[in-house]
Amino acid sequence: MTPIETYRYFHSKKIMYLFLIILLLLPFGGCKKEQVPVKKPMAEEVRPAEVKKDMKESEEAKKVVQEVYTYESKGRRDPFLTLVTISKEKPTKRKGASPIESFSIEEISLLAIARDKEKHYALIMLPDKKNFTITEGTALGLQGGKVEKITEDMVLIREYVKDYRGNIKAKDTVLKLHKEEE
Repeated sequence: MTPIETYRYFHSKKIMYLFLIILLLLPFGGCKKEQVPVKKPMAEEVRPAEVKKDMKESEEAKKVVQEVYTYESKGRRDPFLTLVTISKEKPTKRKGASPIESFSIEEISLLAIARDKEKHYALIMLPDKKNFTITEGTALGLQGGKVEKITEDMVLIREYVKDYRGNIKAKDTVLKLHKEEE
């Protein structure tokens, strides 16, 4: 290092240390406020009549009841609950329903699709590992779904379900033959 570089290096170190010392001492020194001398009032002689009046006033002040507000929830809704309720309950299995109407559409998997001259057939597997062949118009699922269309690579199922408002809407579910195409 050249002498100038050495000087600059040590000079910058000195400035840095000086700055650091100032920062550390600043909170201890700080700004001191001048304390204003407090003038204490001189006590006057108290007369007995005034003492009785003061006692009466303090007793009356104690008798004043503070008004307290209480919330009456009777007949009102909880303000912290959401106005929109979405029921996540699953529909129950219907008595006398076929096995393919006893499972949700999401639980059913599509294994194969075949066709003859007139129509397509789909082979599905239920969660209990039983296989069934379905065609267009077959009732399917817990929500009363119906197979609307079968093509060479997918099955379209339409269910009518209640939305969050309670209105009945059509819900289309597509079962694809090859899941990796999704």
